[in-house]
Amino acid sequence: MEQTHSYRPLCLSLYLNYFVHGIGVLILAQNMDALAARWGSLADVMSVIGMLGIGRLIVLFVSGKLSDKYGRKPFVLLGMMTYIAFFLGILVSPTTTVAYIFGILAGIANSFLDAGTYPALIESYPESASTVTVLLKAFISAGQFLLPLFIGMLVVMNAWYGWSFIAAAVILALNFLIMLKMSYPSMNPVKKDTGTEEGAVQEAPKSKWYIEGICFVLYGYISQATFYLISQWLTKYGVAVAQMGDMAARSLMSYYSIGSLACVFFTAAVTKKGVRPITLLVAYTLISTLAIGGLYYYPSAALAPVLSAVVGFSAAGGVMQLGLVMMTEMFPKGKGTMTGIFYTTGSIASFTIPVVTGYMADSGINTIMGLDAAIALAGFVIACIIYVRYNSVMKERRTA
Repeated sequence: MEQTHSYRPLCLSLYLNYFVHGIGVLILAQNMDALAARWGSLADVMSVIGMLGIGRLIVLFVSGKLSDKYGRKPFVLLGMMTYIAFFLGILVSPTTTVAYIFGILAGIANSFLDAGTYPALIESYPESASTVTVLLKAFISAGQFLLPLFIGMLVVMNAWYGWSFIAAAVILALNFLIMLKMSYPSMNPVKKDTGTEEGAVQEAPKSKWYIEGICFVLYGYISQATFYLISQWLTKYGVAVAQMGDMAARSLMSYYSIGSLACVFFTAAVTKKGVRPITLLVAYTLISTLAIGGLYYYPSAALAPVLSAVVGFSAAGGVMQLGLVMMTEMFPKGKGTMTGIFYTTGSIASFTIPVVTGYMADSGINTIMGLDAAIALAGFVIACIIYVRYNSVMKERRTA
């Protein structure tokens, strides 16, 4: 219990960073019309959003390895400083070219935060790794829930859109000052051998990189692509496809975030009851495939809020974090490195999805939703393969 209390302030500050990250993921898309008027077109805004993926891709794998070598704290603080530069830099970007630079900085910030935060949380509570990492999604979802409401309020008040960027930067700056003097856990905490699968992981690692390793790499891309695509286009889908008003369409992201938030607490509760994370991985991926398919085949103003909440629950409620926990369980050496590998593929999705869908927008917003349904279906197939391999490897470890 002593460890739980000593690292609680650290974890709360780490979670607050991801509340702001939830804002950062959506803030360009939610201000799409204002930024398009400034930079030229919707495609220009989407190309800037794509730069976030390039920024993640540039440093994530390297930052993960360096995090294992030099510690978690430097990368958390670097991530916070770089994110502040993004929020303020976008406001002074007169052209798309300048905005590209700050978009790349946002991706770099996200990579630094991931490289330091996920391992730090796992090392703070090694016996509850699934719960503490999935809780990050609660704070991401809270940011994604509140941002559309805040921007909607700014629109109604005819206020400057830039206040949303400034508010995010101020929160990070204050949290940065708080975190400067915080201590972090050891990078190699000793886990109790409980006789469970997790206890056996350290004793007999037999995972095959060319099978489950590749599957996790693919799942990292697909799980990111599934929720990233819909988070960027759901508001536009509501207006153009479901024939909703502007405020009602913006509220779809709030329903999505409520679903995501609900899944975080549901996941934490059922895993404590003994439901295995690998089972949830498969179930959530199937549900998201069906829900996104419903948005594609049955667009309507009445159904869209319900399906948005279901997609948020299943695709953005922590399934990617569960995938990462499974990967570090099967490949326990170098958690920062595994985080880097897993999220590098996710960063490729963050870059490719906005670029591809930006060009697809002329063909109709619903074709973009169809693409997301196909991606989710591919994710379900990969999740089934991971399920089979996970059970096989864990059975070998129990008998080793």
